[in-house]
Amino acid sequence: MKRFYLDTMGLLVIGLALGGCVHQPSGQTDAGWITLFDGSNLDNWNVVGKANWRLEGGLLQADKGGGHLVSKNSYGDFQVRAEFWVDDDANSGIFIRCADPQKPGSSTCYEVNIFDKRPDPSYGTGAIVNHAKVSPMPKAGGRWNIMEITAKGPHLLVVLNGTRTAEVQDSKHARGPLTLQYGAGVVKFRKVQIKPL
Repeated sequence: MKRFYLDTMGLLVIGLALGGCVHQPSGQTDAGWITLFDGSNLDNWNVVGKANWRLEGGLLQADKGGGHLVSKNSYGDFQVRAEFWVDDDANSGIFIRCADPQKPGSSTCYEVNIFDKRPDPSYGTGAIVNHAKVSPMPKAGGRWNIMEITAKGPHLLVVLNGTRTAEVQDSKHARGPLTLQYGAGVVKFRKVQIKPL
């Protein structure tokens, strides 16, 4: 009986050890987050426009031209989390639920802005352009930031560095790809993840 018990416990320990070695599909973390960019490649993105997006030192960056990286997949309800750095003169943003992935803009997508020097700061960094103003506008220039965007049905919420900056109920765009925008200055992303809801 003692031998049977020891054999059973041994098999249980081996089974638990092997179970710990099973890993998630590539690009997916244990919390349900899917990595769209981690510094290694642009496999999840299509280029639209003439921005000089490139990989340097594990970072995605642009400093000339203008345009977007558009996700290859479309999303409806989700959370997106992006780590980015911009200089003070940058004009960038994360566009979500784009109706026309070949022509991303504030009329075809929800534009979550990263633009510290926007002439009308009410729709500057942290705002959803033409939908949800930000006051006071936070400054993102010259440091690493984390932007979290939640889109669930008509409810849209933006959190920048742990502070809620914009929130709105709007049902104009229900589903579509997301984009990373380059418009001016220096823009860098080091991680972009999405979690379907």
